[in-house]
Amino acid sequence: MAGWGRYPIVIAQALRQRGIRVVCIGVKGHADPQLRTYCDQYVELGMGKLGAASRFFRRRGVRTATMAGKIHKIVLFQSDFLIQHFPDWKGIRTFFPHFASKTKDRKDDTLLTALADFFDREGIHFTPATDYLPELLVKTGVLSRRKPSSTELKDVRFGWDLAKAMGKLDVGQTVAVKGRAVLAVEAVEGTDLCIRRAGELCSSGGFSVVKVAKPRQDMRFDVPTIGIGTLESLVAAGARVLAIEADKTIVVDQPEVVEFANRHGLTIVALQDEAHSAVVGAA
Repeated sequence: MAGWGRYPIVIAQALRQRGIRVVCIGVKGHADPQLRTYCDQYVELGMGKLGAASRFFRRRGVRTATMAGKIHKIVLFQSDFLIQHFPDWKGIRTFFPHFASKTKDRKDDTLLTALADFFDREGIHFTPATDYLPELLVKTGVLSRRKPSSTELKDVRFGWDLAKAMGKLDVGQTVAVKGRAVLAVEAVEGTDLCIRRAGELCSSGGFSVVKVAKPRQDMRFDVPTIGIGTLESLVAAGARVLAIEADKTIVVDQPEVVEFANRHGLTIVALQDEAHSAVVGAA
């Protein structure tokens, strides 16, 4: 099941190279149209078409599935959401407590767990996409040529604990910091817009962005992911440092990401959660 970004294409390509048949549902308005060329069978469906999604998978013998790519939660609050993603009966039944009776919240983990539980009942088990391509999870260290300064590391340590607290509350996983002051916290808008908002509020630039996994990260979905697009947002906003969590963050096209960072004088550092306060690669 594919959302926005290049990550679903990377996963589909890897599976095909291993001789695995790829049956894909592209989320309407999210999945890259090019994804179709990397799949044996493909269909695009709105978010609410759970019955149609289940039938598509089951009729093709699918019993194991994975999610890859970002789902832009902001679309839930747009005026044409129901027109674009009108639910079928199984979609209504699954999400009725979240959108109609409102007996349950609409946090990311709550909605995605409801989705995974629905497919479990349909006989389709979701597993982490990183099980198929574990090398995408970044290892500890400084990825870029430029290392963080001692001042930047103080901002990273400061932002790390805040980002973890936001993740625990299932608000967001990204915090922008300068001088140990919070510039922006990610919420429904997503990482890129959070970074750009920080740039608007800090025209002098030179701030640090910290992106972490949730304290109890479900690796089946919503795993922190960065790519060239993330770095383009950093450059446009005037950021200088990106700190990410080692072993729990996906870096798509890492060689290209590192080359881009070096060309633009950015710092990318991957830290372990339990050791984030240690000076890693300090100048």
